[in-house]
Amino acid sequence: MPTTPHPTAGGVPIATDPSSAAPPRSFLISVVLPCYNEDQVLLRTHERIARALHDVPHEIVYVDDGSTDGTWPLIQQLAAAPGRTVRGVRFSRNFGHQAAALAGLAEATGDAAVLMDADLQDPPELIPSMTEQWFKGWSIVSARRATRHGETPLKKSTAYLYYRLLARLSDQPVALDTGDFRLLDRKVVDFLTSLGEKELFLRGAISWTGFPETSITYERDARGAGTTKYTLRKMLALSRTGILAGAAGLPLRIPTYVGAASLLGAGAALACGRGGRAAAPLGAFGAQSLACGVLGEYLLSVFRQVQGRPPYLVMERTDSSRGTTEKAPAARVKELA
Repeated sequence: MPTTPHPTAGGVPIATDPSSAAPPRSFLISVVLPCYNEDQVLLRTHERIARALHDVPHEIVYVDDGSTDGTWPLIQQLAAAPGRTVRGVRFSRNFGHQAAALAGLAEATGDAAVLMDADLQDPPELIPSMTEQWFKGWSIVSARRATRHGETPLKKSTAYLYYRLLARLSDQPVALDTGDFRLLDRKVVDFLTSLGEKELFLRGAISWTGFPETSITYERDARGAGTTKYTLRKMLALSRTGILAGAAGLPLRIPTYVGAASLLGAGAALACGRGGRAAAPLGAFGAQSLACGVLGEYLLSVFRQVQGRPPYLVMERTDSSRGTTEKAPAARVKELA
């Protein structure tokens, strides 16, 4: 429990007494859902959110990350239905989960925003409990996974190891076993959407802010339908982004450490005779290759940042409050920088 909880949510006073869960006089929760080919499960997700938040003022923001199935027509259908505020954003192509999450936060108008997946692995029924913690003064309420149903042992073990490696390398503490399922106060949302990073790692950026954070433990369910959209390539790309963004200092020192170790190893190998002499050049080559690879990853990130391209392109919007669908001109982009 922090000694000084965050006292406001979007300018609306909230409870500062940790023992109190009294809501502010008026508030709005934005539920943000990145979507990629989720037409098999989206209606069920929407219905569960509606039931879970029946007594909670809320809006729903769907971001179609370049789906190739019927996801966007479903979002248009949900936005056209009466009864609640539903807004949709459609990308021109697939820009990735992190870009879709960021776009949804940028569209959110609530005093707090809940970021969650659309595949029902993140239970909407947990949102009221997260909101209660927000009432108590927490700026960030994370959902920590106790178990991960429906995932392979390899996926579970690599995720376990990755989070702990990231925590050891990062300059700031990182929540363990915690994905993007979080409630964020308006001040946190405004900060994240004001950043100009082209390859933003949301989990690391949220921890970096230092706002008061608590967590709720839950069991992560298997997907409601379909298959995971996080291929091995996408998981490796996200891991790389997280380590480069969160551990900026240590990887840059790897060439120094490896170079010193290779010199010591080469000296020891040379003292062993012919075999040692043959292994020394190979070891030196491997060390140089590793060092160049690490530097190359940083140069690639710098190149993408300097390019100045926006993290995503919005092609179309739909808004139930306006009752319209808006086509975005080709030159119009949502740029956060």
